[in-house]
Amino acid sequence: MTIQTVMDIIRNGDLDEKLCDIYVDRSRIEGEKTRYLKVLQTFKDIYGDGECEIYSAPGRTEVGGNHTDHQNGEVLAAAINNDAIAVVRRTDDNIIDIKSGSFPRSIIQTSEINKIMSEEGTTCALIRGVAAGVCREGYRIGGLKAYVDSEVLIGAGLSSSAAFESLLGTVFSFIYNGAGIDAVTVAKIGQYAENVYFGKPCGLLDQMACSVGNLVHIDFENPASPFVEKIDFDLDSHRYSLVITDTKGSHSDLTDEYAAVPAEMCAAARVFGKEHLREVSEKELIDGINKVRNAAGDRAALRAIHFMRENKRVQLEVAALKNDDIESFLQAVTSSGNSSFKYLQNVYSSRDTAHQNVSLALALSEAVIGNAGACRVHGGGFAGTIQAFVHNDTLPAYRRAMDNVFGKNSAAVLKFRKYGGIKVI
Repeated sequence: MTIQTVMDIIRNGDLDEKLCDIYVDRSRIEGEKTRYLKVLQTFKDIYGDGECEIYSAPGRTEVGGNHTDHQNGEVLAAAINNDAIAVVRRTDDNIIDIKSGSFPRSIIQTSEINKIMSEEGTTCALIRGVAAGVCREGYRIGGLKAYVDSEVLIGAGLSSSAAFESLLGTVFSFIYNGAGIDAVTVAKIGQYAENVYFGKPCGLLDQMACSVGNLVHIDFENPASPFVEKIDFDLDSHRYSLVITDTKGSHSDLTDEYAAVPAEMCAAARVFGKEHLREVSEKELIDGINKVRNAAGDRAALRAIHFMRENKRVQLEVAALKNDDIESFLQAVTSSGNSSFKYLQNVYSSRDTAHQNVSLALALSEAVIGNAGACRVHGGGFAGTIQAFVHNDTLPAYRRAMDNVFGKNSAAVLKFRKYGGIKVI
């Protein structure tokens, strides 16, 4: 379809029901229509009129399994109704030309997809890495022009990079491979791009949640072929809301803090002759804790203990959701948050104890929520966001408390989205 045709479809309301299906919350539809029209116009201004398609990939929220994925553990995650969208045009010039928000245009020849060390940490690295990952998995790439707009905040723990990777992987799947790249493979491609090209040693949780969609239980015991189970749960029916509060602490300078978590957990596993902690039993760990302390330090021992118990908590959360048992679920979320603070120690940076945005947000949350809900550090930690499940009766007071400290609209009420990466039109 031409840009004008797509704009007419949106203006006439012919896409309203699909947008409602994607974004879950009907009150958001007019805002999304305005956003889509703006993105289409921006694409036209940059790349000219002509044919186009629109794609979407969500951000994610980690519900359970804090820093377990890189140890082949279990996680519970969900796609959210904040996303990255792209207006895309296929081209025959073998040039990938992408403009993303306020970032400079990234222009890459499809014949030049080997890693460039000087690109680490850039959008260009992610694009080149996804293209290389698609080829590595045996699929085709080709030329395209795209303009990307993201509602997934950078550095806020909702996985902006994973949403971008899943979005681009989905684009390549549809326009060059007949929609033939499955969601799990798209996720692996995204992780490859982030690990190898971008230079961030993340696990697979973020990409899987963004690519697969829904509320999803993932077991990485066999990382080459993870077990993926979608979970149906209606949070609204229990009168609870998912709230993500952006504490305005950026992840941008914390790569070494993130890298230390898997490094120390792996160091603990090596004490027992294993590569990952999933291969070690909790009894082995406790019996050999002094060996871990001597070889890797006390923090590594504490982080290993967190992994063992967090893995079990994911199973408790999944069982609770399947049994429609909101109280047991909330108790497990609270326990997860306590373990992350005490044992995993990823709530603030040890280099900067004067700034503890996440710690303060958690303390305030507990004061407002009391026993009617749960809160925890969100995602990688050290800065960025917290997650809370707040009873709707308390929701207005909770949002006021968060916004009063961290700024207007810091506390966002989000919904679980059933779709991962998709073609919208």
